[in-house]
Amino acid sequence: MALVSTPATLERAVPAMDNAEVLRIRNDFPVLGRLVNGQRLVYLDSGATSQNPLSVIEAEQEFYEQRNAAVHRGAHYLAVEATEVFEDARQTIADFIGADYTETVWTSNATEGLNLVSYALSNAALWAAQGRGDARLKDLAVGPGDQIVVTEMEHHANLIPWQELAFRTGATLRYIPIDDAGALRLDIAAEILGSKTKVLAFTHASNVLGTINPVQELVALGRQAGALVVLDACQSAPHLPLNVKALDVDFAVFSGHKMLAPTGIGVLYGRQDILDVLPPFLTGGSMITTVTMDRAEYLPAPQRFEAGTQRISQAVALAAAANYLTETGLARVHRWESELGQRMVAGLESIPGIRVLGPAAGRERIGLAAFDVDGVHAHDVGQFLDSRGIAVRVGHHCAQPLHRRLGLTATTRASAYLYNTTDDVDAFLEAVAGVRSYFRV
Repeated sequence: MALVSTPATLERAVPAMDNAEVLRIRNDFPVLGRLVNGQRLVYLDSGATSQNPLSVIEAEQEFYEQRNAAVHRGAHYLAVEATEVFEDARQTIADFIGADYTETVWTSNATEGLNLVSYALSNAALWAAQGRGDARLKDLAVGPGDQIVVTEMEHHANLIPWQELAFRTGATLRYIPIDDAGALRLDIAAEILGSKTKVLAFTHASNVLGTINPVQELVALGRQAGALVVLDACQSAPHLPLNVKALDVDFAVFSGHKMLAPTGIGVLYGRQDILDVLPPFLTGGSMITTVTMDRAEYLPAPQRFEAGTQRISQAVALAAAANYLTETGLARVHRWESELGQRMVAGLESIPGIRVLGPAAGRERIGLAAFDVDGVHAHDVGQFLDSRGIAVRVGHHCAQPLHRRLGLTATTRASAYLYNTTDDVDAFLEAVAGVRSYFRV
């Protein structure tokens, strides 16, 4: 199968987590022992930023205490050690997503990774026009008459870079719409994608709807059209087993801060044969072979896209986060989060005046739920929950077009992770049940 396994298969194949195990896991996360507004912290905002286990915090601290030096630039002992742990981290992340070592590029976050790809594609047209670089650049160049296709449920990070690529190159941007339930209209997707489509970019799992998109079908449509396929894996890489080779995508991105790691580190996966041809996005030191006063020659990937001093300690910490998830078992994490997600949705649907976005209870989704409270603005809902120690996300979640399509300007979103218990979900549901009466709606 293209996905490693389907979530339903995973649920049958892996042993279940339970509250007792999760309570032991919580001991690895210092911040979860805090009180907020005099209440036990119930952290349900991992879809925005997850918390860090001690092993991740200690990995970054240990780097600064024992090995802090510039990588790839020095011959002294600390520089060699720093380079080794930095590149070992790259191998760990490559293994984590089923990629090759040289196909794994460090970025600051997923947003930078998507911008890297979009700018590299517009630079491809410039290089090809001047006869610079590999002859294959002509096939990658985006220009007038070409199509870039996204979906109506995209995070702004996987929409605006493609809007700007269309603006820079004269290409046309189109999108696959959703139906009233929030599912992609694959019938319309089949009509949109064709010989003019150069890029198909879509999210693996929606950060608003909780939907897990049909990657196999979308990739097949992209391959039939001859398009490059770009996967936003921000809400999937931290939560379910991911194998980019098996998925057959050309690029994939995700951010460390959503998968137990620090901020300031992300990953771009790209097929080796494409990365080695694409022009770089950022230029400067560490990504060159030869420089004269007139021009430069560039290294192959991944260094080709890693100009300047890198995020060394963050990369080491991201590898520690990947190891933590691997040791826990991502299939088990996904199964537990699915149970929590179903508990959230079923509970929310039972509360009068609540509209839940995305798949209904009993339908597959990741462990998050965005909802609207009739008569109460999302920001007021969030403040009410915060007064009870419950942390959630409010607003449009960087998905304004999706909210607009569903007739909303903002929602409240609760998102679970491996350190949340059923008690967390129940405390959240009990608090939400009191929102409308508190505001006298």
